[in-house]
Amino acid sequence: MPVHRRFEPIFFSHGGHLLPESQQPLPFLTDDTLFQGGLICRQSRDGYRFSVDAVLAAHFSEPKPGQQLLDLGCGCGVIGLIMAYRFPEIAVCSLELQEHLAALAQENGDRNGFADRFHVIRGDVCAIGSLLSPESFDIVVCNPPYRKKDSGRINQDDQAACARHELTASVEDFVSASAHCVKNRGKVVFIYPAVRCNTLLNALQLHRLTPKRLQPIYSYPGTESARLILVEAVKNGGEQCNILAPFYIYEHKNGDYTPAMLALYR
Repeated sequence: MPVHRRFEPIFFSHGGHLLPESQQPLPFLTDDTLFQGGLICRQSRDGYRFSVDAVLAAHFSEPKPGQQLLDLGCGCGVIGLIMAYRFPEIAVCSLELQEHLAALAQENGDRNGFADRFHVIRGDVCAIGSLLSPESFDIVVCNPPYRKKDSGRINQDDQAACARHELTASVEDFVSASAHCVKNRGKVVFIYPAVRCNTLLNALQLHRLTPKRLQPIYSYPGTESARLILVEAVKNGGEQCNILAPFYIYEHKNGDYTPAMLALYR
């Protein structure tokens, strides 16, 4: 069993119950729903907000009943929330460095009725050995920062900046933490920019995480290059790897979500 401590929120906590209308979120927070209202995710209105990337990653692997899942760098906790909702017989542990986000993620788990199987640890992936026991999870899912520290404009909001740029940890650090936590023959899922896929694939191989399934994600049909890549790797897995069919987010440029993308929310 993983060794971890439950992070008790210092604020945002309301006893794990949905609030009446008179006590709805403060202006800087919003309650957003998935699965036609079956799941509620409270998140910052102006800071870091989850995107289709997290939704895609949360649907790419299907855990078995009784398995332990780890979400590295969980933000508001949306990946773990989706997986806990879809698979009611799994336990979810999430790791988040930022104090406010860790508190928010735990509250989201409690509010959705997952308190007995959804726990958040506030901690640094670079210190994973002091936080979690080795090979203690069946599946690790990660949506790491996409941009190098010295590339592009750094968002002025601290939450968004840490989520988008490698300010506190690199993709290699997230891969190393995944390899530490996942069991032998266990699965690791990453979503990452397609243009940086070599960086991710090299890091996975270095840590004995063999890619087994890859799926290119395109914005819409007709685009020449994939926008993202979904990778499922197995610790000490064999060499066979399946390249899946392209997945399209939008029906066309400036269009609506494709039916396949909509299905992930519903």
